[in-house]
Amino acid sequence: MLFVWSYWKTIFTLPMNPSKEFHLSYSDKESLEREPRGESQQEVLRRAAKDLPIYTRTMSGAIRYCDRCHLVKPDRCHHCSVCDKCILKMDHHCPWVNNCVGFSNYKFFLLFLAYSLLYCLFIAATDLQYFIKFWTNGLPDTQAKFHIMFLFFAAAMFSVSLSSLFGYHCWLVSKNKSTLEVFRAPIFRHRTDKNGFSLGFSKNLRQVFGDEKKYWLLPVFSSLGDGCSFPTCLVNQDPEQASTPGGLNSTSKNENHLFPSKPLRDSQSHLLTDTPSWSEATAKAEKGKVG
Repeated sequence: MLFVWSYWKTIFTLPMNPSKEFHLSYSDKESLEREPRGESQQEVLRRAAKDLPIYTRTMSGAIRYCDRCHLVKPDRCHHCSVCDKCILKMDHHCPWVNNCVGFSNYKFFLLFLAYSLLYCLFIAATDLQYFIKFWTNGLPDTQAKFHIMFLFFAAAMFSVSLSSLFGYHCWLVSKNKSTLEVFRAPIFRHRTDKNGFSLGFSKNLRQVFGDEKKYWLLPVFSSLGDGCSFPTCLVNQDPEQASTPGGLNSTSKNENHLFPSKPLRDSQSHLLTDTPSWSEATAKAEKGKVG
């Protein structure tokens, strides 16, 4: 039942798109069309994105913008060429479920892999004794024995492929990465960091499965956040913002501390506030101010 439910939710859960605040206004669209490509267009995009909780940039350091959807891309959002729309926290487009795997159905996809693997292992284990009897001529000479052999081979092969795929995605969850981010690491304003969104194993797991453990094994949506903003372990301050007193930029001072440069959504910020290193960083900052 859980296997079918997870498969159903993976297929029929529509991928989430960026909220309206990431779409350009009519005036911004006109300004973007009038301006020639280059720094002038980036200035329009910077004005539109100055209050948005975005941290990542393109390889050239520009604002991530989708020409087809006419929106500023949120962090970890990518445009799917098959669905022809931007998908929040897109992992990949899966042809086996004919749907994009992203923020809205990634948990369902993981549960579908887990229950499929358990189902195949159960079939292979219960069919093993009859498979052995097939080779020792312990089965009646009927056509059913060939069905037993085919069933065991199919279950065993699917078990191997599903175990590798499920193990890979478990590793992605533990590192808080997507498949696209493995092939191309996210680029932040100050540098490229493949582990920029990783907050530790426990918090990475909670981002996908939620805080309530009773819902972890059920195909109900319990992921944290809204898919548009994500806590990051990096500090990235806008170059337009004033530097800290004494001429020290806060980026180099607290680079390894969990301190977001822009406000996160309420559902995401608690992942940072209950971290022990947060209190240590605050205490050090207070001592520095007193000094």
